[in-house]
Amino acid sequence: MKHHVGAGLAILALSAVLTACAGGTGTAPANSPAVTTNSPAASATAPAASVSPPSATSTATAGAAVDLMTASSSAGEIVVDGRGMSVYFFTNDVKDSGTSACTDACLAAWPPVVTTSATPAAEGVTGTLGTINTPDGKMQVTLNGMPLYYFAEDTKPGDILGQGVDGVWYLADPAGGMIMTGGAG
Repeated sequence: MKHHVGAGLAILALSAVLTACAGGTGTAPANSPAVTTNSPAASATAPAASVSPPSATSTATAGAAVDLMTASSSAGEIVVDGRGMSVYFFTNDVKDSGTSACTDACLAAWPPVVTTSATPAAEGVTGTLGTINTPDGKMQVTLNGMPLYYFAEDTKPGDILGQGVDGVWYLADPAGGMIMTGGAG
């Protein structure tokens, strides 16, 4: 009985965090049309693998030579980090604002993509890369002026479980646009 209660509480906590991350309005990257594909993306309710999710600190050093690159997915060509982990935009962020709208509890489910370089390196990414400062002093990678994030439930390269979550989290395409098709609600 205790095991079921604990699992239920964990699901409830994650739901609260995701709900907290869904409010408000933001700005999609300008001059980057949304990419649409005919391939459905994975749902946020798909089973997760047993691998540990990336942490903001471990991923900053994992792809030392390349911060971002591209990969093929069921949602089309997407941007991933140097280890192949998918990265996402948050539509509540405001382009070129220099800040992230994902704060506090939101960051538990959506850790920032961080780098140790003021000029992030990329292979195959044609959008403009940059950085903003996180509240704890790290450098969060931006693509076309929008901060990038991981989804904590993506546990292995190729996972795209964050696509479309709450209608505000979307994968990035190599040109810096949001892939706005498929995914969870």
